Amino acid sequence: MKRILSLLFLLSPFVLPAQLQYPETKKGETTEDYHGTKVADPYRWLEDDNSEETKAWVKAQNKVTFDYLATIPQRDKIKKRLEDLWNYPRYSSPFKKADHYYFFKNDGLQNQSVMYRQKGLTGKPEEFLNPNTLNKDGIAALGGTNFSKTGKYFAYSIAVAGSDWQEIFVMESATKKVLEEKVEWTKFGGANWNGDDGFYYNGYDQPDEKSKLSKQNLYHKVFYHKLGTQQSKDILVHEDKEHPLRFHGAGLTEDGRFLLLNVSEGTSGGELWYQDKKDPSQTKFKLLIPGFSTEPDIIDNNGGKLLVRTNDGAPNYQVVLIDPKNPWKTNWKMIITEKEEALQSVGTGGGYLFATYLKDAASKIYQYSYDGKLVREIRLPGIGTAGGFAGEKQDKEFFYTFSSFSTPPSIYRYNITTGQSSLFRKTEIKIKTDDFVTEQVFFTSKDGTKVPMFLTYKKGMVRNGQNPVLLYGYGGFNIPITPGFSTSNAFFVEQGGIYVSVTLRGGSEYGEKWHQAGMLEKKQNVFDDFIGAAEHLIKEKYTNNQKIAIRGGSNGGLLVGAAMTQRPDLFKVALPAVGVMDMLRYHKFTVGWGWAVEYGNADSASQFPYLYKYSPYHNLKQGVSYPATLVTTADHDDRVVPAHSFKFAARLQEYNAGASPMLIRIDTNAGHGAGKPTSKQIEETTDVWSFVMYNLGMPFKEPATTAVPKKGF
Repeated sequence: MKRILSLLFLLSPFVLPAQLQYPETKKGETTEDYHGTKVADPYRWLEDDNSEETKAWVKAQNKVTFDYLATIPQRDKIKKRLEDLWNYPRYSSPFKKADHYYFFKNDGLQNQSVMYRQKGLTGKPEEFLNPNTLNKDGIAALGGTNFSKTGKYFAYSIAVAGSDWQEIFVMESATKKVLEEKVEWTKFGGANWNGDDGFYYNGYDQPDEKSKLSKQNLYHKVFYHKLGTQQSKDILVHEDKEHPLRFHGAGLTEDGRFLLLNVSEGTSGGELWYQDKKDPSQTKFKLLIPGFSTEPDIIDNNGGKLLVRTNDGAPNYQVVLIDPKNPWKTNWKMIITEKEEALQSVGTGGGYLFATYLKDAASKIYQYSYDGKLVREIRLPGIGTAGGFAGEKQDKEFFYTFSSFSTPPSIYRYNITTGQSSLFRKTEIKIKTDDFVTEQVFFTSKDGTKVPMFLTYKKGMVRNGQNPVLLYGYGGFNIPITPGFSTSNAFFVEQGGIYVSVTLRGGSEYGEKWHQAGMLEKKQNVFDDFIGAAEHLIKEKYTNNQKIAIRGGSNGGLLVGAAMTQRPDLFKVALPAVGVMDMLRYHKFTVGWGWAVEYGNADSASQFPYLYKYSPYHNLKQGVSYPATLVTTADHDDRVVPAHSFKFAARLQEYNAGASPMLIRIDTNAGHGAGKPTSKQIEETTDVWSFVMYNLGMPFKEPATTAVPKKGF
């Protein structure tokens, strides 16, 4: 190991932030021909996450990064304040199953939230499942959870160290006894119960231990597991030997009549198959909706016909009723017509439909009968994000949450019959969010498109061009970015910053047209929107280019990488997290192939040019002064493998001409982000804000004292 280190790196002594010396990273000779274009890839060796060379490189980079962060004078104060802010009780909405109410609670600094239950809303809570006891480091996290039909059994998925690989376990609800059931190598889906008998799940063949976090995942399958049997006896429900690059998932309608199969070739588009379990003659799936050009999803069974949310002929989505015996589009019955606002989802509960729309990225909820008659619009507490509008058919009420940039999630109790909402629990936090202001402003992007963004800041903010800004975006995969509370972002606002969330094209905020305007060959629109947001903030004297930090994760990490390479002059700090940085090879790892419907594929001669044009790793240039950059990734990220960040950071350190730091922070025993323990969240957040505030010239401001949060259920 010492010999390897001596060959690869020149490690610096403990230094002050302004005197960085990076590890010297070796360069290989790899060059690949893409349709006549020779592309050098000198850091491809870093793709091998199991090699001793890569492990040594990770260790050396982390030493430089953590030495730098340790010297930031205000880091200890920042950490203390974040620990204090994080330390408040956080609850999920309760839901009823059988004779108990269930909910999740985190006392404050617990690594993972604990699942509780109680009889009645005033009963004494008892611990039902505590993920913190499953691993001493708190890195075992709950994935999917699902009760059997009667509530007799409870299935839960466990992910370790942030990996997408999960294991399914089963508990007997009454006794809380964990059964001998154990289902391994599942991915992208939990247990879908068939009564109390067993459950459907999706997974892959057992991977090679050495490459399980990076090798392509092929031939996704659907199985049925009968309780009391070994996984080796599980029934193969569906496989497709002709199409290795497809996702498959199966589940039942609430009444158990229809077994539904969803098939997709990536993150967009899908076709639907069904099996009527009341029809003994139907032993195989039949096609309900063909092709992969639309986004259909089953809502429920209604009298032997299927309610479907679809964007077929309706970019903002509509709800139709389809007779499986006559599934042709000409026979579809309209239930909820397309609106001006985008229909995000439809839940069911108490025999009604609950449709969630977005109006300029904020929630609007409507209650409908199953035949499409509007019952009412549900009045929300304000402009923000509401969720949880679902229950079982026999329910008379359910609970939903509401939050905004300045309001932590509050839980409301909803009477399905009367339409009355009442506050059930208000979250008490240790920060004066009454001093926060949120405004939505619109700006004109490069091609003339009007794009909104939310700005949150403290009362009294003066537009003098000197305010520090954190600019956040995602812009992809039909995912909406809506108003929501973040302890981390609230800290930045408390410190005098402006937190800005941009509603970029590529999301679903304005329906499928908005999504398509930011995908494939139009992906540059997303980057233009983000750059346009920064330019607007400068023009309107909110800030200047020496006070802007940009942040995004996953597809948002790609966004940050593209923005900082295209306009390095516009930003002072860049924070690309678990980003897709190599657009020519992303599809060669784990499930990256599923993103080709969103991005395109460099193996295609027609798609390679635009991917190459914006790929962050390939568009770094020698001799350019880039913003102070802190790349963040994790060693167990098998969604966006850390090689993306490794290669980008290595080339960034090689090419940067300025004095600003170019660092990479590589978390251990962590993944893409889901289920990350509270302790790791606080450590990473401390490092991120320390880096941002130091490089933006923000002094730490002692906060005003606030009330102590209330305890109890």
